[in-house]
Amino acid sequence: MAAPHAVVAVEEGSSGGGEGLIPPGSSTAADARRPQFGTRFLTDPRQVFQHNAWSVESNMDNVEWSEEQEASAKKKVSENNQPLPPEKQEEYDSRANEYWNDFYTIHENRFFKDRHWLFTEFPELAPQCGRSRERSGGVVDVDGDFPGSSATCRVLEVGCGVGNTVFPILKTNNDPGLFVYCCDFSSTAVELVKTNPEYDPERCFAFVHDLSDVEADYPVPDGTLDVIVLIFVLSALHPDKMQASISRLARLLKPGGVMLLRDYGRYDMAQLRFKKGRCLSENFYVRGDGTRVYFFTQDELHELFAEAGLEKVQNLVDRRLQVNRGKQLTMYRVWIQCKYRRAPVEPPEEQD
Repeated sequence: MAAPHAVVAVEEGSSGGGEGLIPPGSSTAADARRPQFGTRFLTDPRQVFQHNAWSVESNMDNVEWSEEQEASAKKKVSENNQPLPPEKQEEYDSRANEYWNDFYTIHENRFFKDRHWLFTEFPELAPQCGRSRERSGGVVDVDGDFPGSSATCRVLEVGCGVGNTVFPILKTNNDPGLFVYCCDFSSTAVELVKTNPEYDPERCFAFVHDLSDVEADYPVPDGTLDVIVLIFVLSALHPDKMQASISRLARLLKPGGVMLLRDYGRYDMAQLRFKKGRCLSENFYVRGDGTRVYFFTQDELHELFAEAGLEKVQNLVDRRLQVNRGKQLTMYRVWIQCKYRRAPVEPPEEQD
């Protein structure tokens, strides 16, 4: 259920567009080719159209806009925040599966691109599961027979879409003990994943799942996952269902396991472009194709993860100036990136 406009935005604003720009502290060619989000800075406004995207400020974490820019964004949102009638909102909620299936039926796998920034921002997905097990206090014993039951490192992506995260992980992470699970609300999307020639049932298991249905079973027992990935998917849920959904996912993590999220931030360009008649509730909107999207603050996401019993590893906002060189347009994107983990098992104290 990856958001339809999200992946294009991330690809356009990804660090892949900054060839020749070396981030502060970088000394390798690889770093120069793909610096992390928020490490390329615009120092000369005359050069604004020379690259695809720039960081707005010199500090990636908790970057602030000017007071005028913040006030303008708030005014724009307040002008278009009249919610639709309850019966219309109920329609979008009850037909959510239909809208997502229609989206993937129309676009199939032509709309999305591989997320080339994935391992720069989330090195936890690279081949390092052994170190993950050491941090968590060892391998978790698993009872029962289920897909990937013999694996020593298990990764789940929720809202996998057509596999733009899953397939890069399988190609890049050669850990023989790795097993990747991926699910999506859309049965059409999951079928596209399964029919992809790169889909390997020996290393991956794709299944249909509604993240907001906390009573629905996952194909793995609680406490068995090393990593859970949510990329532009939590924002597609109704705000009232977010806490229960995150809490349910948190139970799947093993001690030391981590949840990775990247999603829309408050006053992102996509939010400011919504016109009247598209608002469902505060900061929650419906697109023209019937899919829905919420725009978060850092505090909101922290509360969701903390209430689920997870510890903060990272919670940052990336305000990015995106440029269209052909049309000479500037656009501001706002994304939030989070990493929260389940507390590792403390080793027993040695007895004297």
